Parts: sequence; C-alpha cells; structure tokens
Amino acid sequence: MVAGTTTLLHAQKADAKSKQILDGVTANYKSKKNSYFKFSFGSGTNGQVNKTETGIYYAQGDKYKLKIMETEQIFDGNKIYNINEEDMEVTIAKPNGSDALFSPVNYLDSYKKDFNVTYVGKRMVNGVNADFIKLTPVKNNGLKHVYVFVDSANKQLVKLEQHGTNKDVSVIAIKDYKENQNLAADMFTFNKAKYQNYVVTEL
Repeated sequence: MVAGTTTLLHAQKADAKSKQILDGVTANYKSKKNSYFKFSFGSGTNGQVNKTETGIYYAQGDKYKLKIMETEQIFDGNKIYNINEEDMEVTIAKPNGSDALFSPVNYLDSYKKDFNVTYVGKRMVNGVNADFIKLTPVKNNGLKHVYVFVDSANKQLVKLEQHGTNKDVSVIAIKDYKENQNLAADMFTFNKAKYQNYVVTEL
C-alpha cells in the first residue's frame, strides 16, 4: 500500500500525449478550492486483487487527508501524521518522499521525475472510455509499473493500478468525486487531544 519514491538523477521520458493528459488533470485539480474522492481500494498478490476496502481522500492546496481501512494520514502542509487505529499508534514525520500512501493523486506530480510515461490507448473503465497511461519507474523502487486511467473529457482520474516487482497489486477505483466544498476549518489539523490513549512517536 505504501509506495516509496526517491530523488532520481536518471533521465525521465514522457510522450507528449501522456504529458498533456496528466498535466491537464493536475491543473484541473489544482484549480479547485478543494477536492474529495471516495474510492474502492483493492489489494492482492500475484496480480490478483483479493481484498477491497473503501477509502476517502480530501485535498486542499498541498494539504490532504487520506483514510484507507484502519489507517488515516493527514498532511497539514508541514508534517505527515500517520494514525493507525488498530494499533493505537500515531507517527509524526516531515515528508521525505517515502511516506506517501497510495492515493488518488500521488502520481500526478511525481511522474515528472520518477517515471517514464507511455500512452497506451483507450480502455473502457467503469463505463468511461478512458485514456490508459503506463508509468514505469526510472529507477528500481519496488514498483514494476503503474497504470493510470483518465477521463480526459472531464480531466479526472478514473482508476489507478500499482503493480509491484514482488507481484503485489494495489488498485484505486474512484467512485465519487466532489469539489469546492465547505470543509471544516480543522479538516487538515492533527488534534493530539483526540489520541491521548495512543502511542505518539515523532521521527
């Protein structure tokens, strides 16, 4: 579920059509006051999904809140807070590129330096005639490739598939999307008082 990224010095290649599509989606999301996704998160091994959970993702500027299963991650623009309800643990850290959970938008910026990008063609995905883009890491990071499916007409993501070199697979299929909502003022704030019984570790 967690995908690591590192600073890379290798030359990255992206074909013009893929770049235009991904940059269009990025610009669309960044133009909104905020965005909300409800999605299904599937995971499995040997290329087959065998477990599916529902996730939610809120983003506003560079801040976000992501929840998948029993794990919640908040980025307040400065620090990342990983909250594990099952283990009653909170880990606080400065972002270093390797802490990002597999989220609806975490490849929209990172593709520019971390992946070679190839336009594959059209695929029907969840009733949408989507553009299919393949991302291949320029350096070994545990991923074999990432498939991105885009509704280009609306400049929105439809589905992401992350395939690991160990044959693990993670899939996000977006079920609901909303934008420019009136969010609570503390939506992207970590309130320590709510987690008094948790083990809190600051790295």
